[in-house]
Amino acid sequence: MPTSLPIPDHIALLAAQARQNRLTKPTGSLGMLEDIACRFAAWQQREIPQLPHAAITVFAADHGVTAEGVSAYPSAVTAEMVKNFAAGGAAICVLARQHNARLEVVDVGVASTLPPLGEHVVDAKVMTGTHNLAVQAAMSREQAQDALEAGRAAARRAIDAGATLLIAGDMGIGNTTASAALICHFCALPAATVVGRGTGVDDAGVQLKARVVEAALARLTQDTESLTVLAEVGGLEIAAMAGFYLEGARLGMPSLVDGFIAAAAALVAQALEPDCTLWLMASHRSQETGHLAALAHLGLIPLVDFRLRLGEGSGAALVLPLIASAILLHGEMATFDSAGVSDKA
Repeated sequence: MPTSLPIPDHIALLAAQARQNRLTKPTGSLGMLEDIACRFAAWQQREIPQLPHAAITVFAADHGVTAEGVSAYPSAVTAEMVKNFAAGGAAICVLARQHNARLEVVDVGVASTLPPLGEHVVDAKVMTGTHNLAVQAAMSREQAQDALEAGRAAARRAIDAGATLLIAGDMGIGNTTASAALICHFCALPAATVVGRGTGVDDAGVQLKARVVEAALARLTQDTESLTVLAEVGGLEIAAMAGFYLEGARLGMPSLVDGFIAAAAALVAQALEPDCTLWLMASHRSQETGHLAALAHLGLIPLVDFRLRLGEGSGAALVLPLIASAILLHGEMATFDSAGVSDKA
């Protein structure tokens, strides 16, 4: 079936690769930096890409599965962290300021009612947190669709504001459990190989999370329709992130995939529209168990490994200088001809 999404420009990609081979360096010596520059060339449809303008959107929601004791922190932290984002005190706020990146926070399912927190906190609440996925569907298919659309709308806002590179972040106590369930399903992996420590649970907590994930997965088969999978074991912020990636791809805009939760959202997006992965780049390898397996299923290779497991879009924001270096090297290095340097024989 033909894709409904645009495809990165192959002619621009070939031109960028040819330029890399003319730069004053041994062929391939800049490694993944060459790949980064060439991918941006294809995305931007130009041999020499421009530096991207990043926009970061953090999606926040609560999870009913926290009733099972799967998190080291109480659900109240989700709303408290949204207020912290609004006040500029979270890690992603610091990184957004560093890179002069637009930052928006979207409440798609925080359990409590938040007071007005300023223009950069958007109320797109679908429901006040998901149901407990251990015992029932986390949400209805209609609610999953609404959360996907909240993410799509956020991507459009970011692009309308001038973004040329999208970053989705997450905030939701309990969301590593939902993410693990999604990764297990879409990658056909057992819970024991995917479930990790999340917010810092001990060994007993990891075992408990694995049992919860197994109980949720028992309601599914490999033939279960993807939207139903998302509704059964997903999260509202995960659905919104998937919608964010899908809309970015539809509009020909690349996204940086952050960590474990972001990878789960990307798997949802891939299941709904496989070619969306052509517009995704993995920023880093998370410490969370199962993250590499998720990236492998997406066909993505992480750029760095800083042993992160924070979320919020922090890992993606951290690689923005690396991307800038790759693009500047591609555009500003001399070629063998322009520098009068002898090429290899």
